[in-house]
Amino acid sequence: MTALLCAALAATSGLHPETAVWLLLLPVGVLLAVIDATVHRLPDLLTLPAAGAAAALLGLAALGDSATGSWTTALLGGLGLGGAYFILFLIHPSGMGFGDVKLALVLGVTLGWYGWDSVVRGFVLGIFYGGAYAFILLSSKRAGRRTAMPLGPSMLAGSFTALLLGGLGV
Repeated sequence: MTALLCAALAATSGLHPETAVWLLLLPVGVLLAVIDATVHRLPDLLTLPAAGAAAALLGLAALGDSATGSWTTALLGGLGLGGAYFILFLIHPSGMGFGDVKLALVLGVTLGWYGWDSVVRGFVLGIFYGGAYAFILLSSKRAGRRTAMPLGPSMLAGSFTALLLGGLGV
């Protein structure tokens, strides 16, 4: 599955310096989704280095002549999306883990590369995917209103979709 996701990202983003960054970060994202779905945790050992790596590697990618994004917007996107999730965490700490806030940092950096539209699109799609997953579980009676559901996989899926669209210039 990871190979197919990498192939899709490579196909949409083309031969640009950021493509290497996406291909390095995507397996970490898949691993984070599996871990969160399994144990409802997003380990700092993966989220924090991924955020730093995304910022540093996109900084290097920005030096390339064929780079298609903005490193400044990527950094601001990380702060913006991380800040948005931090506010959500403060509003309802029992409904979201702090790992989701840290994951939002790396997702905001990667989405910010393609601009604010991608950051917003990734955020909205992540929330939508999470809501759709919750709806399916609730309507099939496999979960109740108080059942804990991981948000990380939905955040990652929304961000992946937004990166595909960003690579296509949409």
